[in-house]
Amino acid sequence: MDATTIRDFARGLRELLVIEEKRAFCELFIRDILYNEAERPRILGKSDLEGRPLVPADAELDADRIAQIVATRLERRIPRESITARVALLGALRERPAPLTLARQPYFCSGCPHNRSTVLPEGSIASAGIGCHGMALLMDRRTMGLTHMGGEGVQWVGMAPFTETPHIFQNLGDGTFFHSGSLAVRQAIAAGTNITYKILYNSAVAMTGGQDAAGAMPVPELTRSLHAEGVRRIVVMTDEPDKYPTSVQWAPGVEVWHRDRLDEAQQLLRAVPGVTALIYDQRCAAEKRRLRKRGKLPDPAMRVFINEAVCEGCGDCGVKSNCLSVQPVETEFGRKTQIHQSSCNKDYSCLNGDCPSFLTVVPRGTAARKARRVFTVDRELPPPPLRVPRDSNVFMMGIGGTGVVTVNQVLGTAALLDGKHVRGLDQTGLSQKGGPVVSHLKIFEQAPEVSNKVAAGSADCYLGFDFLVATSPQNLDHASPDRTIAVVSTSKVPTGAMVTSTDVEFPDPGGLVASINRFTRKDENVYLDAQVLAETLFDDHMAANMLVLGAAYQAGAIAVSAEAIEEAIVLNGVSVQMNTHAFRAGRLFVGDPVWAKSLRRRRLGAVEVRPELGREARALVEQVGATGELRRLLETRVPELCAYASPAYARYLFKLMAYKDEYEVARLHLAQDLATALAAEFPGGVTVRYNLHPPFLRALGMTRKLKLGKWFDGVFRLLVGLRRLRGTALDPFGYAEVRRVERALPGEYRALVEKALVSLSPETYEAAVKLAHLPDVIRGYEAIKLRNVGRFRDEVRALGF
Repeated sequence: MDATTIRDFARGLRELLVIEEKRAFCELFIRDILYNEAERPRILGKSDLEGRPLVPADAELDADRIAQIVATRLERRIPRESITARVALLGALRERPAPLTLARQPYFCSGCPHNRSTVLPEGSIASAGIGCHGMALLMDRRTMGLTHMGGEGVQWVGMAPFTETPHIFQNLGDGTFFHSGSLAVRQAIAAGTNITYKILYNSAVAMTGGQDAAGAMPVPELTRSLHAEGVRRIVVMTDEPDKYPTSVQWAPGVEVWHRDRLDEAQQLLRAVPGVTALIYDQRCAAEKRRLRKRGKLPDPAMRVFINEAVCEGCGDCGVKSNCLSVQPVETEFGRKTQIHQSSCNKDYSCLNGDCPSFLTVVPRGTAARKARRVFTVDRELPPPPLRVPRDSNVFMMGIGGTGVVTVNQVLGTAALLDGKHVRGLDQTGLSQKGGPVVSHLKIFEQAPEVSNKVAAGSADCYLGFDFLVATSPQNLDHASPDRTIAVVSTSKVPTGAMVTSTDVEFPDPGGLVASINRFTRKDENVYLDAQVLAETLFDDHMAANMLVLGAAYQAGAIAVSAEAIEEAIVLNGVSVQMNTHAFRAGRLFVGDPVWAKSLRRRRLGAVEVRPELGREARALVEQVGATGELRRLLETRVPELCAYASPAYARYLFKLMAYKDEYEVARLHLAQDLATALAAEFPGGVTVRYNLHPPFLRALGMTRKLKLGKWFDGVFRLLVGLRRLRGTALDPFGYAEVRRVERALPGEYRALVEKALVSLSPETYEAAVKLAHLPDVIRGYEAIKLRNVGRFRDEVRALGF
């Protein structure tokens, strides 16, 4: 920074405003240069003259934020109506009430090896590094601290002598290791530090596009290199231990274990003084998916399905797999779990969930699955009247990895084909890993001299490809009630937190719609469940964004021709037929609402609700004399209790009474014949396996599930026939702790409800309602259920009962 230049520039000025991101550097240099000048301007930057914050150091400095800062200084000296109006608009946007929504954070891809490799043994901590695995910082994985690329573990070398913590794990990606991280390992060895490097070997630089890691060496050579450097002990973990030939030359003492022994390996390595290494060898899930699509990697035939009738919705499979394809779903009988087949990368970690609801399916015959549905739209729809200016701004937002940027590129190309001019911007960050992504597109009749970013309050079309991202306050700031048409997908795509915690629920859709309507032209807005439509019409959730674009076009919110958009889809060259017809189907959704309402899709494994009551069940419902919603609930649940035990049993509570013991699991697997539905999906038939972990075998020390074929239906029928033994002295399963607790819970809960009713008053009403809902926390099987019973009782005490 040249002192003469600064003095010449500042001469005669009364005020200098320094705009710089992050910390103040230029501001301090300028202040120092001008300090001894006889006449010098006031210098403002990170704070104003009164010491209040002015230019933020911890957020993006976009044009709107800078405009507001500059305008507050200018309007004092240069009164002008346009400046005052702009300041008022920006101020009003900042003061809008924030919608009640749920943040969508970046997350590991479905089947990502980091879902399992970043788990730690009890009592240990880890430090993060540069790479996809750094997202463990956002999860409950006792991972803290972050270093620059190649500095992984260096911070611990300096800290270790001054803490009582004897050891840490350091996550280190293979790309980073071969780039510069090997130097950090050498330093830790030279310092004699107690640290275990978890070298996460996924064979790709996945964070920046899946390139090959420069300078990479195969895993066996890597072990020899680490051993030569002085690493004390090395364990290789992998999902496929048999893939290494017997002729492989490992470093001395190296052991190759299956990934299921990760906890054992980590406990072993942390007990060894000095530097140890765990090489976790599993290919990047996103790269696997790409290679399978291109025919360069075998696509496993086995698929996983969940019988939702057996599922308790406890979330254990989500915790064990940490996988975004293990999705919660609301049913008549509460929250359940399903495997989202369209996004599943076949890692199979969800099978480790402690639950008997899982079925594995292997198709037979040459056709792995019934031909994918490709819905075609041949109907001619008239072009809609344009409801936005021909020079218009399109603001798009959605989930990374689903094609938001692709839609922006297609739409921009279409505008160029129409002879228009465009300016575009994609803001991605970690969005390619399931986080929020935002794209801006400006369409002009004549070449402009403007920014490529849509300013606050200036979006003409607000394209929301994800409900949660569309209700983010930062994104809604771009909308205006008198200008913006919103076209938004209402699909309930779960966040990572929803997958791993039953306490996190999707926000009320009505509230989310109201939030968007408040800041847009609500009477012209369009809402559609794009993911369900995409999977119903095309068997692929990736068609969803093109459906939304088609709906926006037919709503008159896109100032580009349909012909140009379809030509741009062809030029893009990816899934041309599906994307073309998805765009047309989106148009049809708006142009023919009756057609959209006629579409139906049934989830494989979904809970079946009995359509009619038996004679005894109907008599019990009539005896209660209930009407409305209460009657509907009784008509749904009383038949289940009759089938569970007997009509006499159906007089009491449902959630706690119909606990899923061996007899009930057998009944539900037979009643919800998922195999029959699956056979219709796979033309050559299927081989079905029940994945079960019987408690009596567990008690004998069996740690893994059994895979049992359809022949086991005979055992299920026998168990159903023996259900009358439930709770008697002859019940062979009734002596387990979990069964004794389950039998006691209905009486315990009924006594609590009766106590709440006796003391019911306006003051106690809210607590009584919470008490009535508490059984919902009692989910899962065996040890999981016992833990949740403890939680139930703790919350009962907290309510004062």
